[in-house]
Amino acid sequence: MPGAGGVEQLRNVNKMKVGGYTAQIEYSEEDGLFIGHIAGIKDIVGFQGESVDALQDAFAEAVTDYLETCATLGRTR
Repeated sequence: MPGAGGVEQLRNVNKMKVGGYTAQIEYSEEDGLFIGHIAGIKDIVGFQGESVDALQDAFAEAVTDYLETCATLGRTR
């Protein structure tokens, strides 16, 4: 359900950890999705899933993709 001014309301659900990385997890009631963003990195890396299992898989894939991209670009995390 959109909030004031049409801005979607996200409810903070929890944090999740994968491979030493932490993500902030929220739930979008409007979309029926869990939405996550990797915390503590210089880049913005997001992922989503319709269930906790799907979200965990998407988070693991996002971390892998992020690490591969950093390696390809010769960047430190």
